[in-house]
Amino acid sequence: MMLPTTESVAESLQKLQLYDPAHPMIFASGLFLFLFTAFAAVYALLQRRDSARIIYVILFSLYFYYKSSGWYLLLLIFTATSDFLLARRTAAAATKRARKWWTAASVTINLGMLGWFKYANFFADMAAELFGRNFPDFGAIFLPVGISFFVFQSMSYTIDVYRGTLKPLDRWTDYLFYISFFPQLVAGPIVRARDFIPQIRRHPQVTRRMFGTGLCLILAGLVKKAIISDYISLNFVDRVFDQPLLYSGFECLTAIYGYALQIYCDFSGYSDMATGLALLLGFHFPKNFDAPYKSATITEFWRRWHISLSTWLRDYLYISLGGNRKGRLRTYVNLMTTMLLGGLWHGAAVRFVLWGALHGAALALHKAWLQAVPRAKVFGAEMPLLRRVAGMVLTFNIVSLGWLLFRAADMQTAAEMLGRIFHDFNAPLVPQVVAGYSTVFLLMAAGYVMHMMPARADEALRERMVKAPFALQVIAAAVTIWCLMQVNSADIQPFIYFQF
Repeated sequence: MMLPTTESVAESLQKLQLYDPAHPMIFASGLFLFLFTAFAAVYALLQRRDSARIIYVILFSLYFYYKSSGWYLLLLIFTATSDFLLARRTAAAATKRARKWWTAASVTINLGMLGWFKYANFFADMAAELFGRNFPDFGAIFLPVGISFFVFQSMSYTIDVYRGTLKPLDRWTDYLFYISFFPQLVAGPIVRARDFIPQIRRHPQVTRRMFGTGLCLILAGLVKKAIISDYISLNFVDRVFDQPLLYSGFECLTAIYGYALQIYCDFSGYSDMATGLALLLGFHFPKNFDAPYKSATITEFWRRWHISLSTWLRDYLYISLGGNRKGRLRTYVNLMTTMLLGGLWHGAAVRFVLWGALHGAALALHKAWLQAVPRAKVFGAEMPLLRRVAGMVLTFNIVSLGWLLFRAADMQTAAEMLGRIFHDFNAPLVPQVVAGYSTVFLLMAAGYVMHMMPARADEALRERMVKAPFALQVIAAAVTIWCLMQVNSADIQPFIYFQF
């Protein structure tokens, strides 16, 4: 075995220190697993020293964000400092008018940052078309990883302070800890201050159940992300979406269903790992996904998919617009407005607007159906079996149509894929396609079967893992990592929601 040279050690240390935009740090990487193990060893020694523990976690979180997004970590620190100070001014204001102004300042700063980094080019192009002249090209603007998540999280804090449901923090370090906590920093879940802040100075106690549950979630997240999502993406879904005219209608339809599984496994896998890592550190996160493709209505889907975002949009946008308190027509308008803005939150493109419009229209139609038929049910579990199955099929296909708009590079690609599905399905090729992509179809089938398992079966499997001896847990982790190494044919891909 060759001993590492001085140069190779120096290069490795330099890589640890410098941000590499081509390889941002993610949970599923070997580097992160190595660093987290070293981090956790020191963290365990600081459990009873609150101030030292908080500073230590903040420093690691800032390092993690630097390795994910470079010097945009200064933007993260600015957000934490700005909203910490503005929330204190809001709480100290003598009049309601003054409190509104301080809160408005916070919202303006946060939305201004989002507007610049996410929408500058979009609005410049719109203005160029409207006025018939060229505007500056902002193509060099780099989107900081996870900016939408930490901005929304910070906004919820200042709004809650304004509403009087939360007292402002006295320590800036506590607020920076809340905003920068690395498990949920770059892709959520969006953790509410009232749920998380009370945990910061509580001595972290990791029980055996928390450890087992955390390990189980991390391993499940690795399987979802690095085995299922990455494999079907690299070996099938990306190829079809890149050149849909080269594939049959069956392949295009399967790629859409494949992307539905890919984005679920990718995003819920990240959420599972984030929640698991937090548990290993003694913190609890709310559930962010609840088997969304089991939904029998579009309303149920949004109560199961990306729960932290959907509840954020409900509490801070939909209800602020009036919710369902101002008549039926206004309710439908509020639903549509909320989902259109939710679509724009994901990106400045027509396809995201149409994605939001599709979901807004579907939610409004379902709301109208519930009002017209009082006995209609929201949740599939409340329906007769046949109606539940029919509702699941309909809801899944509506959602999958939305994913087509979400994933396609442009509207032309979406139109080409729909054209192939409806005009060149080529059913006789199905056996040949399935045989040619046997591993892809096997992983897709396994992913959907696991997703559709009854909740009690999933809970029973997790309970076995939690109660298993430590040696068996280590073996399960080793087997998962071995499978990951066998399946992956390329570098682990960044999480889809890093771009938001």
